[in-house]
Formats: sequence, C-alpha cells, structure tokens
Amino acid sequence: MKPGNLSERMMVPNPAATRDEDSIHAHRVRRCAIFLSVFVLCCCRERNLKMEKRLFTSECVTNGHPDKVADSISDAILDACLAQDPGSRVACETMVTTDFCLICGEITTKAQVDYASVAREAIRKIGYVYPGDGFDADTVEIQCRIHTQSADIALGTNDEVGGAGDQGMMFGGACTQTPELMPLPVALARALCNRLTECIHSNDLLRADGKTQVSVEYDEQGNVVGIDTVVVSVMHSADFEIEQLRKYIREGVIAPVLNNYGFSIEKVANIHINPTGSFVIGGPNGDTGLTGRKIIVDTYGGYFSHGGGAFSGKDPTKVDRSAAYMARYMAKNLVAAGLATQVQVQLAYAIGVSQPVSVRVDSYGTGVIADEKMTELLRKTCDLTPAGIIRKLDLRRPIYAPTAAVGHFGVEGRPWEQTDLAAKLKELAAV
Repeated sequence: MKPGNLSERMMVPNPAATRDEDSIHAHRVRRCAIFLSVFVLCCCRERNLKMEKRLFTSECVTNGHPDKVADSISDAILDACLAQDPGSRVACETMVTTDFCLICGEITTKAQVDYASVAREAIRKIGYVYPGDGFDADTVEIQCRIHTQSADIALGTNDEVGGAGDQGMMFGGACTQTPELMPLPVALARALCNRLTECIHSNDLLRADGKTQVSVEYDEQGNVVGIDTVVVSVMHSADFEIEQLRKYIREGVIAPVLNNYGFSIEKVANIHINPTGSFVIGGPNGDTGLTGRKIIVDTYGGYFSHGGGAFSGKDPTKVDRSAAYMARYMAKNLVAAGLATQVQVQLAYAIGVSQPVSVRVDSYGTGVIADEKMTELLRKTCDLTPAGIIRKLDLRRPIYAPTAAVGHFGVEGRPWEQTDLAAKLKELAAV
C-alpha cells in the first residue's frame, strides 16, 4: 500500500464513527437537559419554601369553659383551706356537666370548709347565673367525695423531710417577644380571653364560655412579622344576632387587644368570630369539664415544653405546680438579665427527695454565655427544694383562684413573675 493512498484513506469519514459521535453528543445534550430541568425544579421548590409562612398558633379559654370551671372550683377550695390552715395538703379534682358538679380528691387540713358552698360561689363568680342554661350556681347539684392524703406519701413530703410530693419534670420559659416576656401567640390569646371575660360580665347577651386562638408569623430568625389569624368564639344568648355579635367582638375585643400589643386589626389576614354561627348551648351543659385538662393553655401555648402535670387544686408541696412556677421565675430572670433572648428551664424531681434530680437550661442558641454556665448560676442562687421554693415565692397563701381565671404566667403581681434575681445573675455572669 502506498503512503499517499493510506493518507487519503485516513481522511475518508467513517460512517460508524460518525454515528457514535452523534450518539455521544445527543446523550450529553439529554443529560444537560435533565440536569437543567432538575435545577429549575429545585429552584422553584426552594422559592415556594421561602414563600411559605412560618406560623405558630396558641389558644386560650375563658374561665367559663367547662374545664376552667373545674379548675376554678378546685383552686377555690384550695384557697379556702390555705386561708385557715397554711399547712393544708390539697389535691382536689372537680368534674362538671349539665346541672351537676362532683368534687373529689385528697385533702388533709385543719380548716373547716363547706366545699359545696365554695364551689357554688365559684360558679356564681364565673357567671353561670342564668336559669335555663343547663348550669346555674343556684340549682346545680353538688356532691363531694373527699378523703385524706395517703400516709405513705406523707412520710416523704412532711415538713421534716421536705421531699417532693411526686416525681416528674417541669418546664419554665421566657422570651423577649412581649413586655411580660412571654411568647406572643399565647400572650395575645390570653389577653383576648381576659378582655372577652370583661365583656361577658358587662353584657347580658354574652355567656361565660369562650375560646380564642392566635397564629403569629415569624421570619427565618424567629422575629415576629405580624398576626396572621385570630379566632374568637363565645357563648351567647339566642337574642344576640350573629352579625351584631361579630361586630361587637371585632370592635370591642380584638381591635383593642391587638392595639395594646402594637398591631392593627386591619392588617390581620384572617379573622374568624363564632365561625360556626350559633353558640347558645355551651359551658358544662355543652361539654363535660375536668380539672387539669387545659395544661397548655395554663402555660405557654405549646411554645415551650410541658412536663404533663396540671396545676389547679394542688397545694405547693406538689412540684407539678410549685416547681413549674419556679422554672418560670428562673427563665424570666435569665432573660431579664440579658443573658439570652429565649430560655427554657427544666427541673425534675423524685418523690420524697428534696433536691431536684436534674436542672437544665436551653437558650436555643441565644445565650451570651453557655447554657451550662446559666445552669450553674441558677443552682448557686436558687434553693430548688420544695421547701425552698415555697419560702422564696411565699406559696402557702390563698392566691390560686385567680390563676385559674386569668392565667398563671405573664400576669403582673404573681410572685414567680418578679425579676428581682436578674441583677444578681448579670453580676455573676460578668457580662
């Protein structure tokens, strides 16, 4: 073969090779198209995710809600015992339903208390005084099934031993979203309920049972953006026309409460007032109520954790109540001291043991010092035994009925709402 001929042959295109190159090129084009499609899809999904609102919702109920009626009776009985005998041991449970109230539990006290009369007066103060509504202070049947506290429990919780009345974990929280250092959703829901209660007592067309719910929008950093949704439902007389009621609640309840927190009702995207329409059948006549079923309402609206223990009807030797109050006190003082903008404190106890089995601070990354350092500061500055908590917060007093009515936390005047420890914590933290 001549060289020239070989060169010529090498320059002649190979059909098979050309087809292979075209196939490789087409394959690459397809791969690029698939990659671009996936990239565009991911970008769209990411854009949609960024557009999704970050909402947190909390609810509250008035003290005319069936469960709160039960809480109020239990705490009224606790106060009646403590007023005469500060050393009373009380664990009072109440059930209410149509024209009936059952009071149960364990009470050891020197006080002479007419439990039925105390319950009847509590029902009257709430506002159940209308004959024909199915639950009336003057006609409701009341039964009592109360006995003394177990001697076995008393062995580890008497004043000589000073142990916790039960095992369990309790949480307290605080943040800078509101002046009272409470999460905004529950603070607004509570304020709406308290305003609603004021209206109930001044307007004969309203009845005591009511509920509120607030959804707050947050940005990526957890800062409040605005109010997305407000829901208010209130029991009423059949004579209160629904559109008039909605106008009354919008102008007399929602607008002023939002304004107090710096928000305009006109900027709330969704407002629902008695969304089902008629709410004439309510209170214990509409639903059975039990003590201790509104534990999230009683605390932080779900924004912080809950250990599961209820408050109402329990004397302060029960750490379900007293230690939860102390955890709130410590969390609020850490935030007030400027050591964090959001804090949760957990305490845990064993029955009959005075010192907590664990103490933990979580600042959600907002702390100016380590969480472990904050925990150490609390241990140094606070007596966390049940007896120490009772002394610090002066809990052997008849102060509990109002907590069932208008809230446990974020209410000015409560001993666990003081910030008298903040300056000391800031000094010890050296910040």
